[in-house]
Amino acid sequence: MRFSKYYLTLLFLAGGVLAHAQQDTVITLQQCLEIAIKNNLSVKQASVTAEQAHIGLNQAKENLIPYISGGANRNLTSGRALNPVTNAYITQSVTSDNYNLSGNVTVFNGLALQNAIKQASLAYQSGKMAYQAAKDLVTVNVITNYLMVLDAKELLKQNESQLAVAKENLDIAATKENYGANTTASTFSDLKGAYAGSKVNVVQGQNSLDAAKLSLYQLMNIPYNKNVQLQPLTAEDLVGDKDVNAEQVYETALQQLATVKAATLMRQSAEKGVQYARGLLYPSLFLAGGIGTNYSNLNTQSYYSQFRNNYGTDIEIGLNIPIFTNHVKKNAVALAKLNLLNYEYIEEGTKVQVKQSVETAWSNMLAAYNRYSALQDEANAYAESYRVQKIRFDAGVITSDLFLIAKGNMDAAELNLIAARYDYIIYSKILDYYQGKLTQ
Repeated sequence: MRFSKYYLTLLFLAGGVLAHAQQDTVITLQQCLEIAIKNNLSVKQASVTAEQAHIGLNQAKENLIPYISGGANRNLTSGRALNPVTNAYITQSVTSDNYNLSGNVTVFNGLALQNAIKQASLAYQSGKMAYQAAKDLVTVNVITNYLMVLDAKELLKQNESQLAVAKENLDIAATKENYGANTTASTFSDLKGAYAGSKVNVVQGQNSLDAAKLSLYQLMNIPYNKNVQLQPLTAEDLVGDKDVNAEQVYETALQQLATVKAATLMRQSAEKGVQYARGLLYPSLFLAGGIGTNYSNLNTQSYYSQFRNNYGTDIEIGLNIPIFTNHVKKNAVALAKLNLLNYEYIEEGTKVQVKQSVETAWSNMLAAYNRYSALQDEANAYAESYRVQKIRFDAGVITSDLFLIAKGNMDAAELNLIAARYDYIIYSKILDYYQGKLTQ
């Protein structure tokens, strides 16, 4: 089918609105976009991925905060045991309680924690851009399919108009047939066959319209309802820009397209990942401390007195120097570098794909515009030819075969003109997508 060539394929990657749309007899483009974005699973997955990255960023920041923990336990000991008061061994049941609160904080570890925050922040920004890219892709596909439906609807309307003309010609020929006034014996049969052919075209046009609407509903991920109509677009919405060139679109895409931004941010995040891994090779300085107290039933003092008198604190400052770690940290740096290289390739590949897609869309847009311009002249010429041949046929100057050739040429030119116009508009919208003009 002609429609299939418009679908975009990229390698990265309904609540109240739905109820409202199903109740209405007419649905707008904006409603279609809102429904499709709300129901699209790729968009939902991208949203989850972005939220996961957000949690990762929060955790990276919170790793700078001191780690504090507390504990409390009760020990029941019988038989030979150590007296916690005199430190002498006794043979007696002992009940003791211990309470403690401790904490530690990393003072310096080669800026690994700071780079981890930067890495997570860039990953989160990339996740948000990937989410936007998923929405943008749904948007351009919905707009494309919406235009396909309008295209099919206009073609069907033209087919119905051609059928009405064929019926009118057949009725005239039938009247002449009754009076034996047709130019040739086959005139009535020829026009009857042309009328039947026009009916077939209407059926095919209706089938194409139904197929286009079904594709749109599938994109929105909602049950198909053939009775719902699409709101026509304004003249401003159906205008393309034939003067734009591929290089301009590509340069704009590098700055505006969310897919490119996501790839660039992930590459930058991977760069910080290398710095994080290198930071772990440095000695780390930490500060720790704690407080604690205890109680024993062997002590004659009251519980509160022991709790207060046995209170103690400790403060520790330490330096961990990695001397030999089974190359774990060294290999972590090597893996981080390979991860960076991988994201560099992804970024480069994304830009290459965008460039090639832009060039293809631009070439198709220009070809569609040139075809549309040429078909306007053809349609006007064939319309005039049909007008003249119609007069001559009605006057009995020419036979039905020449008349039907003229009508067939005009009909085909009118249908081709409609198709070419929508081809041009659709490829223009695809170029708008690459320039970031369709962002929802």
